[in-house]
Amino acid sequence: MEPEALLDGPVSIKPGQATIGAEITGLDLTRPLVPAVAEAVRRAFANFAVVWFPDQPLDHDQLEAATRIFGDFGVDPYVAPLAERPHILEVRREAKETSSPFGAAWHSDWSFQERPPAATLLHAKIVPPQGGDTLYADGYAAYEALSPDVRGRLAGLRGVHSASRPYGPQGAYARETQSRSMTILSSPEAEKTWSHPIVRTHPSTGRKALFVNPVYTVGVEGMEPAQADPLLAFLFKHMTQDAFVYRHSWRPNMLTIWDNRCLMHHATGGYDGHERVMHRTTVAGEVPV
Repeated sequence: MEPEALLDGPVSIKPGQATIGAEITGLDLTRPLVPAVAEAVRRAFANFAVVWFPDQPLDHDQLEAATRIFGDFGVDPYVAPLAERPHILEVRREAKETSSPFGAAWHSDWSFQERPPAATLLHAKIVPPQGGDTLYADGYAAYEALSPDVRGRLAGLRGVHSASRPYGPQGAYARETQSRSMTILSSPEAEKTWSHPIVRTHPSTGRKALFVNPVYTVGVEGMEPAQADPLLAFLFKHMTQDAFVYRHSWRPNMLTIWDNRCLMHHATGGYDGHERVMHRTTVAGEVPV
């Protein structure tokens, strides 16, 4: 879709080179958007799945207001939020830290919930001089590239999702020995499971996307691990091919929002010895179908 079909005037949308992603400029998110512009931004988000707004020096109130453009706040477990800001998580890694970056594996945020968040917003506060990119994998394109036989095999299958691997009592964060500036809240609650369709239909676009991820998808409903594990491994490898991946580089004060219903993402490292600080919110979602 041409940018001019979405917005007129000083606001512009510049699609990237990948199958997903666009930059939106000409907006001032420190102020409320008029309804017509807010609706156009939502359309752009639906079309491009990940959009970013450079040069947006947002305070906490303004970040929360920007989140509400897209819907109500999501529920964010297992990570302590900012004091007196229950909807804002600070994704922080100090220069001295040696622990892995938060989110450093392919995942879709909180897919283990009954209603996983529709979207995640991340606002860059401190950006290291190197590294720290975020990768996004296009679940639409990955699904559409599957053969008809594989699509038929996936129809009706449900993935089992759980937070146990990272956040359970024996999960990765509970076993971590390096110090971490973020407060991770491991809990027995993380052992619970929820199932969702492996092929999800997006409520806004009507397109089908693969909805599984290596961190939270722990099995396939009704399948023994001997059958489920190879199927999931095939899908994870397929989804993360270069053809389906967009690499996003950050700048200070950049706000980025991505669609968890059709994307996976992966925080990269490469900035040891440098501080990186982001503020994060989520938008409430719906039961996947």
